[in-house]
Amino acid sequence: MPINFHTILKLMRIILVLALLLFLTGCFSTGRQVTQPLAPAPVVTGVQGDLRLVLEQQFENWAGTPYRLGGQDKRGVDCSGLVQNIFTDAFDIQLPRTTSEQVSLGQPVQRQALQPLDLVFFNTGRTQHVGIYLGQGEFLHASTSRGVIISKLDNPYWKRNYWTARRPVEPTQIQVASL
Repeated sequence: MPINFHTILKLMRIILVLALLLFLTGCFSTGRQVTQPLAPAPVVTGVQGDLRLVLEQQFENWAGTPYRLGGQDKRGVDCSGLVQNIFTDAFDIQLPRTTSEQVSLGQPVQRQALQPLDLVFFNTGRTQHVGIYLGQGEFLHASTSRGVIISKLDNPYWKRNYWTARRPVEPTQIQVASL
């Protein structure tokens, strides 16, 4: 049975449609949030570099955890619960549970003097929010809309709502060897 021109044209159209469908399927999004790996940070040496590394490991442990008001575990966590858990798990330092208690810890820190492990606070109008400063302008926190993420302080939303920062413990008081 000879194959005529019209049959070849139909086959080519089918192949083109299938190829297009395969290509578009690769671009399809399920709507689930996928956490991007951390971009390599500039090399930071000493205690600050060690602290950032530990905090990045904590992020990897918590990434993808949804926000849940009052939550304290991987099924859901709020901002102050995340901060409390990280300090306990990574550094064996007990912090109070709520943002309003955490904001009274340690010493106040100017924004330009932030170091890894400092707590950064935001006044978002009706609530207060807390995160842990990582260095290089980034902080780790439990976002109400995106769960546990890393954000930049210079993001317009966070910049506009920045309130204060506290150093709950001096980095030199942490046993680097145990990190």
